[in-house]
Amino acid sequence: MASSPPYPPYPGAAPGGTPRHPHWWQRPAVRYGAVVTLLALSGLVILALVREQTGTRGFLVGLGLAVLPVPLLLAAFRWLGRVEPGPWRNLLFAFAWGACAAALIAIVANSFATRWIATATADPAGADTLGATVIAPVVEETAKAAAVLLLFLFRRRDFHGILGGVVAAGFTATGFAFTENVLYLGNAFGTDQLTGGSGIASVTAATFFVRIVMSPFAHPLFTVLTGIGFGAAALAADRQRVRRVLLPLAGLLLAMGMHALWNGSATLGQFGFIAVYGAFMVPAFGLLTWLVVWTRQRELRTVRTELPAYAVAGWLRPAEPFALGSMRARRLARKFAREHGGRPAARAVAQYEAYATSLAFLRHRGRAGKAGADFVTRERELLLELWRRRAAARPALEHAARLTAPPVPYGAGWAYGPVPARWPAQGQPPYPAYGENLYRR
Repeated sequence: MASSPPYPPYPGAAPGGTPRHPHWWQRPAVRYGAVVTLLALSGLVILALVREQTGTRGFLVGLGLAVLPVPLLLAAFRWLGRVEPGPWRNLLFAFAWGACAAALIAIVANSFATRWIATATADPAGADTLGATVIAPVVEETAKAAAVLLLFLFRRRDFHGILGGVVAAGFTATGFAFTENVLYLGNAFGTDQLTGGSGIASVTAATFFVRIVMSPFAHPLFTVLTGIGFGAAALAADRQRVRRVLLPLAGLLLAMGMHALWNGSATLGQFGFIAVYGAFMVPAFGLLTWLVVWTRQRELRTVRTELPAYAVAGWLRPAEPFALGSMRARRLARKFAREHGGRPAARAVAQYEAYATSLAFLRHRGRAGKAGADFVTRERELLLELWRRRAAARPALEHAARLTAPPVPYGAGWAYGPVPARWPAQGQPPYPAYGENLYRR
């Protein structure tokens, strides 16, 4: 049986079909090596700086305490991105950038700016206040936003909407907060060593309560606003260039403003911190949590709405769009594949789910008139990836659909817009119909 339809040459191929050799700096190994080297050097420098400020014992204590909220925060952001999980390398880059590169930029820039202001004004106390409420929010949020910007520019296919921006920003901010907490907790432990503080009354305990118990979500909350701006820009059409620039900038400015308010709460009097925390931070956290969960459900509805067209054309089985639009059904499908085919089968099903979700979002953008020039090529690539994994994915998804989804009437697909109409030849996978009809509702 033929496994794929004929495909046009991939981008970068010469007219005669001979691929052009990329320059050495365009090779993936060179790019990955440069990124890893940059992050590793940043990590070594930030490690040395933090250890110098806290001492070895303070560093170890701060490290042990600061790592506690990290798994919970990463799991929460990973859960939000499960509708269309991005590659782990993107998430590892975001976390490493926040923990190493962004933290290094923040420490160096904040220290330099605060010292310069103190020297220029001869007011060290005022310089510290200005540094905490103005300089630190600008520097830190810009440094963290750089990771989201890089993913937006160079991993555009993995950046489909608001949730993509939220997850990237969340991983970056969690990494940044981890390094910052190591520094603060290590310094607090050093203070206790000098003053003899211990137990609940110690500076370390107070710092742990404020930064780890009460506000582990602070940095992620700020940077998520930047991620929402980039996610909204990803949903804009390519021709809407002004919108694609202004939305991330608006998100970044909001992140800076919220960060400044949070840092400035310490200067608002004895109860300023509690007032800002209760009246602003907690409601903002609740509102953003509701927004991202609602966006997650909306993306699942997009999957259920767009994929039936491919089911009618023969690319998917009729029940698959309903199974792919349910996180419970997806989980059951992976479990079924793991029990009957082992980890390779479960991995194939997970990849099938991710590619199908990307296909649904791509078609949704096409129907909204926001598809790029590579729409046809990208659609064919995704369909081929699905076709390659159908043997493992179809039985698992049909099993999950029987457990979770209602019966699917065969005519239901016609309610979801134009249906790919070209049917496969004997022994070949189906072709979708391309052209302007795809963009009509």
